[in-house]
Amino acid sequence: MKRVLLFVGTNLAVLLLFAFIAKLLGIDQYVAARGVGFDGLLAFAALFGMGGAFVSLAISKQVAKWQTGAHVISEPRDEAERWLLATVAEHARAAGIGMPEVAIYDGPEMNAFATGMSRNHALVAVSTGLLSSMDRQQVRAVLGHEIGHVANGDMVTLALIQGVLNTFVIVAARLVGQVVDSWLAGGRDREGGGSGIGYFVTVMVLELVFGLFASMIVMGFSRWREFRADAAGAHLAGRGAMIAALQRLSMTYGETSLPKTIAAFGISGHLAAGLRGLFMSHPPIEDRIAALRAAA
Repeated sequence: MKRVLLFVGTNLAVLLLFAFIAKLLGIDQYVAARGVGFDGLLAFAALFGMGGAFVSLAISKQVAKWQTGAHVISEPRDEAERWLLATVAEHARAAGIGMPEVAIYDGPEMNAFATGMSRNHALVAVSTGLLSSMDRQQVRAVLGHEIGHVANGDMVTLALIQGVLNTFVIVAARLVGQVVDSWLAGGRDREGGGSGIGYFVTVMVLELVFGLFASMIVMGFSRWREFRADAAGAHLAGRGAMIAALQRLSMTYGETSLPKTIAAFGISGHLAAGLRGLFMSHPPIEDRIAALRAAA
């Protein structure tokens, strides 16, 4: 449960930060005042909700490098790094995207991730554990999976969905907060046209509650995009190689040293059961293998 809470907390961090800044600067009080209509509230919410999501996306490459300590391969140091660059370049050409940055990070588990602001300015990184535990055909399939994420524009789409949901959370929480505050005031106008403690408490609570539901939707999309990326890996490296890579991953599935902020971008994610499964960023490995076999 701790992993789930940490991941959900990451999704909500930017939203809550902007909400705090808005309150600190008095913007929140202004929006809550009766003189501002729904259009103004929606514009305010879109600015901060969408803005937060796209700021996170814009800095995702730098944050990922910093958090994982990834070494970007600018000049290959050995034959293995030359092969890695050549394989990513081959996949990128086949997928019709620009050459991503290629990096290796120190991690004992078999994992890899892709992130970046656009299809032509992405980062693909693999763990040392993956390189030492898989054969080259399997690594080739994993790289195809990550290139599939980039070619499908999954990072941008995920940011759009997160931004729309952030906007909804901000608007819904404040509209309900106004209703609750009006009810607590007995329907009377407050002096100065401001809002009372009921408004602010309601907004804080509902941002957390609505944010949890928003995270479920985001994670649902994240699981769906893994199936599409697996299909891309099968197309670029061969269905058999992609299935073999997933079978190899299943031996350590659920273990990851990736920071929570980029865990959803890895090829492997954590396991969860029951309601916690709604917060999983990746579907079970067996479901992914079954989908590949069914597509054949």
